[in-house]
Amino acid sequence: MSKADVIFVNMCRDIIDNGVDTKGEKVRPHWEDGTPAYTIKKFGVCNRYDLRDEFPAITLRPTGLKSAFDELLWIWQKKSNDIRDLGSHIWDEWAGEDHTIGKAYGYQLSVKHIYKEGEFDQVDRVIYDLKNNPYSRRIMTNIYVHQDLHEMNLYPCAYSMTFNVTKDKEGRLILNGLLNQRSSDVLVANNWNVCQYAILLMMLARECDMIPGELVHMIADCHIYDRHIPIVEEMLKRPQYPAPKVSLNPDKKRFYDFVKDDLIIEDYQKNEQIKNIPVAI
Repeated sequence: MSKADVIFVNMCRDIIDNGVDTKGEKVRPHWEDGTPAYTIKKFGVCNRYDLRDEFPAITLRPTGLKSAFDELLWIWQKKSNDIRDLGSHIWDEWAGEDHTIGKAYGYQLSVKHIYKEGEFDQVDRVIYDLKNNPYSRRIMTNIYVHQDLHEMNLYPCAYSMTFNVTKDKEGRLILNGLLNQRSSDVLVANNWNVCQYAILLMMLARECDMIPGELVHMIADCHIYDRHIPIVEEMLKRPQYPAPKVSLNPDKKRFYDFVKDDLIIEDYQKNEQIKNIPVAI
């Protein structure tokens, strides 16, 4: 069975059995019919996935790996906030008349900053440091920029990555990453984000001649929406299968050369998709 399935089941069980219910409190999200979208939540959930063992896709229901990769490329490689640069319509609801989501996500990664070594945006600075100073404890990104929040159509959920390099017994450099997320809708987006940032580690490791290692996912507010609880309960009873094999096109090395079709997915045995999941807005 997939280790990601085990982590997911344990996380959901803990939230449902031991979490705090926000029913009756003042909450921002609501359902399409206007009803407040309450949650059961846990604070400070930490999950660890070792990419040397397997790729962390759940099999309890399919995670759209190609679409997740496309969104990752939109944010981290294209550094775009324009939904016309994205292959799906998942951001349409938050786009303005200019077709952008404001100064959010990819926009923040595109902004250049001045360092002693020159001018870089955050992504290029990560690549520079991984190649030139891999044992630095300062290799990180942050897109939760307070001065620009009023111009973001949605505040970033997964907002910060910290990269850390270790070495294995054979002397090979291992690239690890810690993803900080302020809020996670467990049913809709948890594994989507996990898979995205696992692929990001794979891309950066390829560029920098490293091996993708551990992804640590730190979630401040980890929640299941009230209307999702029966769906999750049913989902947790499903059979679990071995993790799929996921890799990148072996003929490409540079971070900026990868495209959506360079993600290779093999042996993804999974349960059927859950349709018509309500999404809180």
